[in-house]
Amino acid sequence: MIGPGRPLFVLFGSSIVQFSYSNEGWGAILAHEYARKADIILRGYAGWNSRRALEVLDKVFPKDAAVQPSLVIVYFGGNDSIKPHASGLGPHVPLPEYVENMKKIAMHLKGLSENTHVMFLSTPPVNEEQILETIGIRGRTNEGSLIYSEACLKLCQEVDIKCIDLWTAIQQRDDWKTVCFKDGIHLSSEGSKIVSEEILKALAEEPSLCWRSLPTEFDEDSVNDPVGEDGKNINISNL
Repeated sequence: MIGPGRPLFVLFGSSIVQFSYSNEGWGAILAHEYARKADIILRGYAGWNSRRALEVLDKVFPKDAAVQPSLVIVYFGGNDSIKPHASGLGPHVPLPEYVENMKKIAMHLKGLSENTHVMFLSTPPVNEEQILETIGIRGRTNEGSLIYSEACLKLCQEVDIKCIDLWTAIQQRDDWKTVCFKDGIHLSSEGSKIVSEEILKALAEEPSLCWRSLPTEFDEDSVNDPVGEDGKNINISNL
């Protein structure tokens, strides 16, 4: 730990999370908004499904950790939704198992501390034509994304967890297919803007997590602050 302690916000998920700091991603946007207020910690694992996430859950989020996160944002579902391969290999997770895995993840995270908030991101849409043109993966469909998105939303209602409906939010743009993805799956900067806006909107409803209500670290006035034309120090921490 590097002091003084700030609230910890952990992003936990597959490639949508791992790549969220690149290409003006939503993770980077959150880190910017919460600069000097909270530490945004990335735990992203490209290609993973909910089954693999469950296998490492205790290692990533040990219940006996000295400091527990104030917020965990979770995304799994896209890889789970890929159609099953004839060999039995691959990331597909049947819908009932996916729901059960996500429920176990939710319950574990909610049990970390009474101050730990949990937010899930539902499976976003995909551009199937762009996927085939760029990365050539078959079996990932927008229909499948919807099914897993709706299952995640339903689960979150049952266990009282906030869930961002990415499948719907991204498709609010008429041009979503052409501007929201780099390859039909992974988010472009425009796609990430939508994700970050939805997350920030949800966090604004919780005073203990809203960036405006969190204190800015070391924001007191100082004689070392820049001097304005009036000869007085300007505290740029509060601009």
